[in-house]
Amino acid sequence: MRFFVYLIVFFSFFDLFSQLPVISPFATGLGVSAFIVGLSVGIYSFANVFGNIISGILTDRRGPFYILLLGLFTSALSLFSYGLISGSVSLIGIRFLHGLTEGLIIPAAFTFLANGSERSKRGRNAAISGAFVGLAAIFGPAYSGIVSVKTSVATIMAINGAFMILLTIGAILFLRSFTYVRKVKAAKQKVVKPLAFFRHPGIIRAFLGAFFLMFSQGVLALVLPLKVEHLQFDAKMTGMLLSVFGLVAVLIFVLPINRIFDIARPMVTLAIGLLLMSGSMLFLSQVDELSWMMLAMVVYGIGFAFLFPSINSLLIDSTEPETRGKAYGFFYAFFSFGVVVGSGTIGILDLDFHHAFMLASAILLIAAIFTFIGLRKDTRPVERQRSAQ
Repeated sequence: MRFFVYLIVFFSFFDLFSQLPVISPFATGLGVSAFIVGLSVGIYSFANVFGNIISGILTDRRGPFYILLLGLFTSALSLFSYGLISGSVSLIGIRFLHGLTEGLIIPAAFTFLANGSERSKRGRNAAISGAFVGLAAIFGPAYSGIVSVKTSVATIMAINGAFMILLTIGAILFLRSFTYVRKVKAAKQKVVKPLAFFRHPGIIRAFLGAFFLMFSQGVLALVLPLKVEHLQFDAKMTGMLLSVFGLVAVLIFVLPINRIFDIARPMVTLAIGLLLMSGSMLFLSQVDELSWMMLAMVVYGIGFAFLFPSINSLLIDSTEPETRGKAYGFFYAFFSFGVVVGSGTIGILDLDFHHAFMLASAILLIAAIFTFIGLRKDTRPVERQRSAQ
């Protein structure tokens, strides 16, 4: 069961990352304005936020199994719809639909994994799920970049849609027996409301960790290619640098060192991850030699590997199964929002790559300090805190 849910996580993120190299050229090829091209990229993440929140609410009410099926099947339909795009209206509409349906999958999948994890292994299990995300980040862009040379974007999306259909069938076959996952009782739904999540120190830091993780990704995606181009390297070098951080993160996720996430307090490993990512951004702002940039990406990969399992463990520790779906919905909404804010902030401020990396480093450092300050705060599940009052 667990491995199959990992596959769902992999292909969901694979679909996300495979879009990155091809959507802008695809939109440009339709002859739409530059504003519509930008909107076609951003509308996906915008819709994803709503999909994440809706998924979290429905997961607590109906259980993750049914929401997974709904998300996988409707996402497949949206992917097959790319062949119908003929202009700006259909482009924006299908991109919104794709983001919304894809947003249903991940909170339900991670709720499935979290509710089936032993507490003593929740950090290691989160690390393994992070490895699947890392692998998707490595292979997704490469796949779409290669396939788009010989086929069309509609074909790439149709292939992704076929994977989603196969996963839907597989979920019916392999996950149906796990529909017993507890659903929220009406009384408990009244006790824990979404606003309570934003008063809990552990959950706040998990949400902020998710936001700043993807904030840094948004900055990297926008600024790193500009620096590589300034240094007169080709675009392949950007891919290599991003692959370095991905490979380092995956190695930490799967090697025995991942046991540290079961032993250490997640608040500590979260703060360390933010510090390492802050340091790597500062380093990238100062160095111009390729070897030093590679080292900076290694440090970033280590920070990424420390941060991802930590925020998942922190969310698990701070919630009970009955409300975990809703918590994961907000959690991945912060993920989606972070990408938009990261790249958007740099674009609005019109910063060069030197100052963009320095700004990102300073923001991550402040987030790390805020996390350290929370080490003494009560991180029991929000439900238990309320019952103790």
